[in-house]
Amino acid sequence: MTARAPDERPCVDSGTSIPAALPTFDTRQWAASEQTWSAGGTTVTLLAEAGAAELSAEESGAGGAQVTVTGRRPGVVTIRLETRLGDAAGFWHPDAGWERTLPADWSRWRTVSLVNSAPVGCLYDTAGRTMLAFAADRTVAETALRFGVSEEHKKFGVWLRLPLDPDQTLRLRLAPDGGTVAAALRDLGSWFAQLPGGRPMPTPDFARTPVYSTWYAFTQDVSAEEVAEEAALAAELGFGQLFLDDGWQRGGHGRGYSGCGDWQPDPAKFPDLKAHVQAVRGLGLRYVAWVAPLLLGERSDAYRLLAGFAPHRDHTLDCRVLDPRHARVRRHVVATCAGLVEEFGLDGLKIDFLDEAMSYAGATDPEATDPAVSARALSAPPATDPAVSAPAPPGSDDGYLPDIGAAMAAMLGELRDALRRLRGDDFVIELRQRYTGPAMTAFGNALRATDCPADAVANRIRTLDIALLAPGGAVHSDMIMWDHQAAPQVLARQFHGAWHAVPQISTRLALLPAEHRRTLAFWLSTWRELRPALTGGHLEPGRPDELYPQVTGVGGGLEVVTCYTQAVVAVGPGTAADLVVVNATGTDRILLDVTGPPRRAQVEVHDCQGNPVGRRTRELTAGITSIPVPPHGVCRIEQRGP
Repeated sequence: MTARAPDERPCVDSGTSIPAALPTFDTRQWAASEQTWSAGGTTVTLLAEAGAAELSAEESGAGGAQVTVTGRRPGVVTIRLETRLGDAAGFWHPDAGWERTLPADWSRWRTVSLVNSAPVGCLYDTAGRTMLAFAADRTVAETALRFGVSEEHKKFGVWLRLPLDPDQTLRLRLAPDGGTVAAALRDLGSWFAQLPGGRPMPTPDFARTPVYSTWYAFTQDVSAEEVAEEAALAAELGFGQLFLDDGWQRGGHGRGYSGCGDWQPDPAKFPDLKAHVQAVRGLGLRYVAWVAPLLLGERSDAYRLLAGFAPHRDHTLDCRVLDPRHARVRRHVVATCAGLVEEFGLDGLKIDFLDEAMSYAGATDPEATDPAVSARALSAPPATDPAVSAPAPPGSDDGYLPDIGAAMAAMLGELRDALRRLRGDDFVIELRQRYTGPAMTAFGNALRATDCPADAVANRIRTLDIALLAPGGAVHSDMIMWDHQAAPQVLARQFHGAWHAVPQISTRLALLPAEHRRTLAFWLSTWRELRPALTGGHLEPGRPDELYPQVTGVGGGLEVVTCYTQAVVAVGPGTAADLVVVNATGTDRILLDVTGPPRRAQVEVHDCQGNPVGRRTRELTAGITSIPVPPHGVCRIEQRGP
């Protein structure tokens, strides 16, 4: 048999679904097939060996369609979705980050699973109208995904590649074309929530209240006394939760994780964590603690017991990663996390670094053609460490689950159920991008943007990305931090980056200048008043590739428009009578495009610190109207009759 170079291995019949083993480009990915279905502008094609699988489809009465691929004999299949390029402007997917435009069809394959993004995406044009919006029900098991523009065919394609057993199915939902990105993703999010096992966890009311976080305020240099002082100030400002982040645990110092694994309080920092939690809760704050249960540091006592179940070492984190495919690891994680909640009276857990489980993705695919892929995750611990004993080989360990997504679903389901036995539904499990996909809402009810210290733009993009697809749960911002020596306007800008999410604040409240304290108090109070429209209503953020320049939220009889660029705000007959426009820019005015009959409006303006600038009655007539609003200030418009 003649060996092929990696870029010559055929995409369709290579027998693997491991992205690292697939070619960067193969002309056969655009091959024709007898199993093809088309509706509107979208064509779905099944690429597989003859008789391996069968494709069927039906259009739904409400628009859109469902496509089903059913396995007939064991094998790997590829499903291609394609549409003409038209006026395509960008492709949204949960792990887009700053990748907001159109990649080529020779871009890399990627793995999606329960703890890494999700099999969902949306192609849209320059008017923000959707051209192809899809979701797959394979939200747990590992799936290879690719998408991009064909130079030869002048089309945009999406490929999903996965193994199918006989009678096993893959279902695809195609949302109706022509609506906004937000509308399409709402459709797909609702579909996800109706899948077996997809019902979102209940979210207690306190999970939707502002959070005081210790991370950027203290990093790992944290203590019970200082946290209690901050908690008292946070309660006065109207916070509802306190999140104790990294540093509370024994070995939690040095910004590395070589001490992680035992998850017991540092006696010097928290000599009586249970009493401390009770004292903070007595102030009216709920208490949530950080934990990273898959990280195993070599300085922990747990290392000698569990290192054999953590073959992968992350040099950046300076620790090993426990392999949750093993039942012993899953039992350890559940017992550790549930034990923390029970022993210290916590209201929930901020569970970090679950995406590190992807270190073991694809490692047990029996059809793998790249030995480096398997060796990466299945390599035994160093033989030079006599304290390390390797676990039983994969497959012989009682309860071993070869797919990392399935293993994580089992572990998180057991953890959720254990906490439910302790607390009913009155607890929080916070999850962080990139494991905030729609399937994860069954295991977590607070979904946080990934770390972006002092980056208000990133906070805006990441929270809105989560909110567009999350069928349940409270969307949380990354912790807001700022320079205490900067102008109050800087604080307001950071807050506006988290405006359409539950704000997490992380700064030393005891050290805030008076004007910063006033500014923070004003925006916290305003956010709480507008919360029904900001986080619980109908959301329209505009085009993802433009970084969501103007976001509209409607709910509770309110309409809130947040302008991140100097865009014109449409005020028509359908606009809510109570309209709030946030000027989240450095300009000193907002522009209204008024349509419909003339009417009077009461206009009230505040600057970034909450100081009143003016209140007067204005006549709103058709055309462009300019209203002076200070940078990062807010304008409330109460529309009345003629």
